[in-house]
Amino acid sequence: MLGASAKKASVKGTMMSASIAPQPFNQRKRLLVVQGLSIAAIGSLLFSRPGWDEASTLHELIEMTGFVLILVCIFGRLWSILYVGGRKNTELAVNGPYSITRNPLYLFSMIGAFGIGLMFGSIIVAVVLGVCTYAVFGMTARKEEAFLLGKFGLQYEAYAARTPRFWPKLWLYHDEHQHTFSTKALRSTFFDALYFLAVFPAIEGIEYLQVIGYLPTYFWLF
Repeated sequence: MLGASAKKASVKGTMMSASIAPQPFNQRKRLLVVQGLSIAAIGSLLFSRPGWDEASTLHELIEMTGFVLILVCIFGRLWSILYVGGRKNTELAVNGPYSITRNPLYLFSMIGAFGIGLMFGSIIVAVVLGVCTYAVFGMTARKEEAFLLGKFGLQYEAYAARTPRFWPKLWLYHDEHQHTFSTKALRSTFFDALYFLAVFPAIEGIEYLQVIGYLPTYFWLF
């Protein structure tokens, strides 16, 4: 009887430990939030136009900078997923982009969100999108850190002590010669990245409808 009681207590303790252990964050949520913010931003800009002359060199430079940042976002996310795809919550990634920042996927997504604002031709929109995504990813990163600390313990604590959460320290970069990666994760990230590219024709389409008079302009944003 005593042995059975002890066994029950052990099983109960194990179940309680499992229930209070940090749980991995749903990775799809953070990208859906960024996509939602971008769609909301584009929707709110239907009746606004950039404050700069759209035929000016400055406007074209701002747009081109935004397009370049979106490309950086796409290739950066693909680069990052090669090191962590399919193993994000089972192994601690510390090589490649993860050697200079703990959250390269989030960092490149923030760059993409800022680029979307510049694609519209507005520095204000770019800053708002950048700040909003930074706030969302900052909250997400903290939740993930609690899970990773609980799972990897001192190994993660040492990694977090030397590696910044977002802003990279390039001099920390190191890598291994061989890596395995998930083709499924890479394919999924590639299709997610197409969303950022789709912003370009969407914004150009809005500008065209404004120019020909189908969309009224109520305010201008620099």
